[in-house]
Order: sequence, then structure tokens, then C-alpha cells
Amino acid sequence: MSRFSSWLAAGAIMVMLGGQEPAQAQWIVFDPNNYVQNVLTAARTLQQINNQITSLQNEAQMLINQAKNLASLPYSSLQQLQSSIQRTQQLLAQAQRIAYDVQQIDRAFSTSYAPATGNQSSQMLVTNAQSRWQNAYTATQDALRVQAGIVGNLDTNRIQTSALVTASQGATGALQATQAGNQLLALNGQQLADLTAALASQGRVQSLETAQRAAAQDQGREQLRRFLTPGQGYQSSNVQMFH
Repeated sequence: MSRFSSWLAAGAIMVMLGGQEPAQAQWIVFDPNNYVQNVLTAARTLQQINNQITSLQNEAQMLINQAKNLASLPYSSLQQLQSSIQRTQQLLAQAQRIAYDVQQIDRAFSTSYAPATGNQSSQMLVTNAQSRWQNAYTATQDALRVQAGIVGNLDTNRIQTSALVTASQGATGALQATQAGNQLLALNGQQLADLTAALASQGRVQSLETAQRAAAQDQGREQLRRFLTPGQGYQSSNVQMFH
């Protein structure tokens, strides 16, 4: 009876436990294949992001370089060069008497430098000689003034050359280097203009001196012819040769 009672008690407990739902257990399932795929996907995504960042950095650097290449040179010597050329031009324009004018030269060589003839009076011959001397004298003065102006430009040229070379060496882009080079070429052009002016003024002196000697020789022959002509004796007169 006691054993039978124990079986009944155990059956009752089982019935009671059978009417209750056991608690649900939570399990974490690890899938190695899925984990590897996720890691590879994340790595590829990170690599793509790094590539995009590198590409953006390169594009930004390219834009910076383009901006440098398009940047203008902050220094300009144009005004100083124009002032130097203008000073030289003014000195040439101030040339006295026979200047750099074709019509004026033609008139002078048809009058003062024209061959001496028998129809010209002695006073006219002396007047022409005096005019030729004054032309040579003032041409020498004009040449010296032009040369003095060119020498005065040398200091300006030295300053501009130093500034342009410094700007060229410190150029940040192609445009600045090109502009510095162009300004150096302009400076060379200004120096060539000064050299041309010096040669022109000195050549004017030499040409007038040559013309003066040729006219004086021709006038001397005419005066000798008149002196040796029979029946025409020498007559002295007061003549003012130079002022």
C-alpha cells in the first residue's frame, strides 16, 4: 500500500508539471561562412571609401595646381618701362634744327647744304656755312642729352631686372612664370629702344658733320674760282661767322 501510494503521488506530480509550459531557452547560432562574407564585404566597402577619398584628394590638389597656374604675377614693371621709353622719346623729340624729319632734311639739303653756285652771293655762302655749323653743334648737344637720359635709365633698369628675376624665381604657377618672362623681354625691348636712340642721335651727329665737310669743300672750290676769276678782285668785308 505504501508503494502504491508513492506511485500515485508521483503520478500526480507529473500531471501537475505536465499542465505547465516549460520556459523557452534562447540559443545564439554562429555561422562561420556568413561571418567571413560579412567581413569581406566590409573590407571591400572600406577600400572603396579609401579610393574615393584618395580620388577627391587628387582632384583637390589638381584644382589647387590649376589655381596656382592661373594666378597672375603680383608685380608689374610696365609703368616704369613706359616712363623710361617716354623720357627717351621726349629727348629725341627735342632735337634742334635738323631733326628726325624727312621733309625737314630735304629742305635743308636743298638750301644750306646745296652745292654752291655762281649765282649765290658771298654773304649767302657765309650764311649757309654758319647754318651748317650750327646744325652740327646742336646735333652734338642733342646726342649728349639723349645719352645722359639713357644713362639715367640704367638705374631703373637695374631695379626692374632684380625685381623681375626675384618674381620669376618665386612664381607659384605657369602663368606667373610666363608673365615674369614677358616682362623681362619687355625690359630688354626698352633697353634696345634706348640703344637705338643712342645710335640714332650719334649717327645724326656724324651725318651732319660729314655733310658739313662736303658742303664746305664745295663752297671752298666756288670761293677759289671766284678769287681766281680775271677782272674780279678780292674785296674784303666784315662777316660774323659765329654767334
